[in-house]
Amino acid sequence: MSALDDVLSRSRGLIGRWEAEDCGTVTVKDFCRYAAAVDDIGYVRRARAREAAGEPVEAPPLFLAATMSWEDGPAEEDLRPDGLAVRESPCTQGLPVRQVHGGQSVRLTRAPLAGTRVTASRAVTSAELKHGRSGDFVLLGLTTRFTSPDGNELTVVAESVVVLEALAVPDVQDAEDAPKSGAAP
Repeated sequence: MSALDDVLSRSRGLIGRWEAEDCGTVTVKDFCRYAAAVDDIGYVRRARAREAAGEPVEAPPLFLAATMSWEDGPAEEDLRPDGLAVRESPCTQGLPVRQVHGGQSVRLTRAPLAGTRVTASRAVTSAELKHGRSGDFVLLGLTTRFTSPDGNELTVVAESVVVLEALAVPDVQDAEDAPKSGAAP
């Protein structure tokens, strides 16, 4: 059984199983950090002015969709070889695979206000074995729903992840023994 077969088997067993995560209470500071990271200094100024005036402050439109995790990030040595955190790599734990983002669609229903507690519920929604020019891959469909405490939808993110076999890493000794380009035999 190949690593892709394992990914397909694991993911099909999870289709439709929603896992909820308490994202905590979002703050103006969270919003402004995101806005600064995407170079929207105008948002930062407007949000801080509204906060100072005691007015409600809405999150920037893609704030929820852009947040990869609500936990502190893992240490570099805890990342997968493709640079992703294990928790952001569904169905691939311990397998020699790599992943690339296949695209996403975002439905913005209602921006959360600062002070809102947010829940993110995520599920695998599809898993298909495909064949492309560079070989076989698994196409995973994932959906994350962000809701407020009253259960109202804030944002929904539907995304696809392409899972490929890991690239072979050349053995260091083989690389050292290989003839150098232009070298005489």
